[in-house]
Amino acid sequence: MPALCRDCLTEFPAGKRCPTCRSPRIVAHEELWDLTIAHMDCDAFYASVEKRDNPALADKPVIIGGGHRGVVSTACYVARIRGVRSAMPMFKALELCPDAVVLRPRMEAYAEVSRAIRAMMEELTPAVEPLSLDEAFLDLTGTRRLHGKPPAVLLAGLVRRMKAELGITGSIGLSHNKFLAKVASDLDKPRGFAVIGRAETTEFLRPRPVRLIWGIGPAAQEALDRAGIRTFDDLLRWDERDLTARFGGMGARLYQLARGQDGRRITAHAPMKSISNETTFNEDTSNPDLLDGHLWRMCEKVADRAKAKGLAGRVVTLKLKRADFSLISRRISLRDATQMADRIYRTARGLFDQVGDAGPYRLLGAGISDLVDAGTADRSGDLLDPEAARRDRAERATDAIRARFGPDAIIKGRALR
Repeated sequence: MPALCRDCLTEFPAGKRCPTCRSPRIVAHEELWDLTIAHMDCDAFYASVEKRDNPALADKPVIIGGGHRGVVSTACYVARIRGVRSAMPMFKALELCPDAVVLRPRMEAYAEVSRAIRAMMEELTPAVEPLSLDEAFLDLTGTRRLHGKPPAVLLAGLVRRMKAELGITGSIGLSHNKFLAKVASDLDKPRGFAVIGRAETTEFLRPRPVRLIWGIGPAAQEALDRAGIRTFDDLLRWDERDLTARFGGMGARLYQLARGQDGRRITAHAPMKSISNETTFNEDTSNPDLLDGHLWRMCEKVADRAKAKGLAGRVVTLKLKRADFSLISRRISLRDATQMADRIYRTARGLFDQVGDAGPYRLLGAGISDLVDAGTADRSGDLLDPEAARRDRAERATDAIRARFGPDAIIKGRALR
C-alpha cells in the first residue's frame, strides 16, 4: 500500500512510521497516488491568525466574536474542547470557558492570509474554487506530469508550506469528487489528511448520517427524518423516482450522493455571487433588541468582507427562519450598489420591519448580491436621507481608525445588544 510522510514528504510502502524522519504522521491508502480532487480547509482560521499574530495566545482558549451579549464567530480548538461552538451566544460560551480570550474579527487580516494561501494553491493548479476565505476545492488532474509528483504529495506540501510561511494549519480531504473530498477534510481535523477512494465509497457512506451532505439543515433533516431517512443506508433503499416525487430537485441529488456520485466540476475563478452572514440561535427568540443587535453585527460582517474584496452589492437580502422551520426571505434592489454597513443594515432593518411580528425566530441572516466593483458604489447619495452622506464619512473614518488601532477602537452601541 502506498504511503506518504506528511512531515518530510517521503513516499514509501505503508508502515507505522516514516523510514526517513521517523514521523508517525503518515497517510496510506491503496488509491493514494490516483485520486485528484481535493478540499483544503484551514483549522479554526480566524483564531489561528490571531494566535499567529500574538504568540502569547498560543495555548489559551480564543473566541472570535462580539461583546458579552454577542455571538461566537469561531473558536480555537482549545475552546471547542470546552464546548464552545460557532453561533453560540457569547454569555453561554463564557460560562463554558470563563478564561477565554475574546477578540473581535479582523476581516482585512484574514483576507490577506487567504490571498496568500490562494496564491500557493494556484502554483499547484489553476483549477482552484474557493468556498470562503479559509477553504477551497482543488482539481489536480494532470498536475503530476507538470510537477513530477502525485497530487497527494503536492497537497501535503501545500499545508506544510502554509504552516512554515504563514503560521496557519489546514486539513486535506482527497477523493474522486467534490462531495467526498469535502466530507474527507472534516474526518481528521485539525491538521488532518483523509482519503476516500472509489472502491470504498459505498461502504464508507452506508452507516453515516445524511447530515454530512452540505446544505442539509435542520428543516431538511426534519423532512428526511419523517421519511425514515437518517443514514446513507436509508437513502439507498429509495429509488430515484420516489425520492424526486417526495423531495423535488433535492431528491435527485440525494439519490446520486447516496451512491457517492457527484458530477460537479471544480470551477476556477468563478465570480462571487453574494456575500452573506447568518446565525442560528440556541433558543428561539422574538426579543427585538437581541434581533436588532444580531442584524447589525451581520451587516457589519458583510460590509467588512465586501470592503476587503473591493466589492459592493446592488441587492440586499434578509433571511429569517421561524421556530417551525418555515423560511421567510425578503430582498430589495438598491438604486446604486453599496458596501457600507450602515446602508446594508438600514435596508435589511426595513425588510425586517415589513415582516412584522412573525417570530419567534431560530435563524437570522443578511447579505448582499448582484455584486460589482466597489469603485462604482455609494456615489449617488440618498435625497430622502440627507444624513446618509455624513454617516458614510463617519463609517469610512471608523474603518481607518480600526485598521490603525484595532477592531475594538470604536464599537457602535447597537453592536452590544
